[in-house]
Amino acid sequence: MVNVMNLIGRRCKSHLENMRATTYIPHFPKLIVCGIIFATCNSFTTGNVFANEITKDDNSIARGAYIARTSNCISCHTDVKDGSPLLGGGRPITTKFGIFFTPNITADPITGIGQWNLEDFRNALTQGVSPQEEYYYPVFPYTSFNAMSTTDIEDLWRYLESVPTAKTVNRKHQIKFPFSLSLVPRLWRKTFFRHKPFHFNPKESLRWNRGSYLVEVLGHCHECHSPRNFIGAIIKKEAYSGAKHPTENSYIPNITPDPTSGIGHWDEDDISWFLETGFLPDGDVTTGVMAEIVETSTSQLTMSDREAIAIFLKSLPPIENLSLERKKKNAEEGWQSNALHNNN
Repeated sequence: MVNVMNLIGRRCKSHLENMRATTYIPHFPKLIVCGIIFATCNSFTTGNVFANEITKDDNSIARGAYIARTSNCISCHTDVKDGSPLLGGGRPITTKFGIFFTPNITADPITGIGQWNLEDFRNALTQGVSPQEEYYYPVFPYTSFNAMSTTDIEDLWRYLESVPTAKTVNRKHQIKFPFSLSLVPRLWRKTFFRHKPFHFNPKESLRWNRGSYLVEVLGHCHECHSPRNFIGAIIKKEAYSGAKHPTENSYIPNITPDPTSGIGHWDEDDISWFLETGFLPDGDVTTGVMAEIVETSTSQLTMSDREAIAIFLKSLPPIENLSLERKKKNAEEGWQSNALHNNN
């Protein structure tokens, strides 16, 4: 459950600090300051898109910790429900192909990745291939991580080396036949995976590009919020438009700015606030996996990064998802029916 009071407290504190910082600056000098900042930002190179928000700290481990939260390593590789140590793995991920268990990614030499080197880690993270040349199933989003910058990969590696080791033994996946055959992930990779490095878009702002990198690469948001074909590959033309939950009678939200089935009625502040607190614009609060992601990932980001994510999401082409519209209509009709029944 999202610790709402802490999140709101941080938000209020940041606003007060901003007020204190600007209260005594007359409007005209403030415009000059903004102009200098704008000019400076536009002179940055594409490398700043990759760098996380704590680059002033030369500590690679600290930067790697930020990358670990940004890329949702914490929530996936820590089985909080069963008391797993940090990044000790064992969390079940249920799909229509079976149940996958996340591995121990601490530096334990027996049960973790302690015998790997940086190149082993890079290949696993960006190519989906283990040091033993086994191919990973795409439930592990190497398809997104393949565009990570060299610096971010190295910082993340150094952070993982610093985490206390866990003795958690990796659990065997429970995959349905024929998807359990070792040839399947190899064929899937050959058919659907293409190495696609991140490209800076000079037509867009630096913040837009930063948001693109956070959403499409580190956050791998489309991996969950997109429909997939029968073999588990994302239907690219419908990316971010939401999807039916693979194992539950529910839907994963459409996060394109479609006004009926998506988040078209949200503004950038709504998105940033949601990522920080888990609160929707209507006052409701997110639950389930997304609540964990808010708690362990998006609420830990800098305000600047959350705003960059919002800018990018609002720029996506709106995609109408009729399935989600029907779900919303059914939910509203059900609520109205229950209200009428209770009144009677």
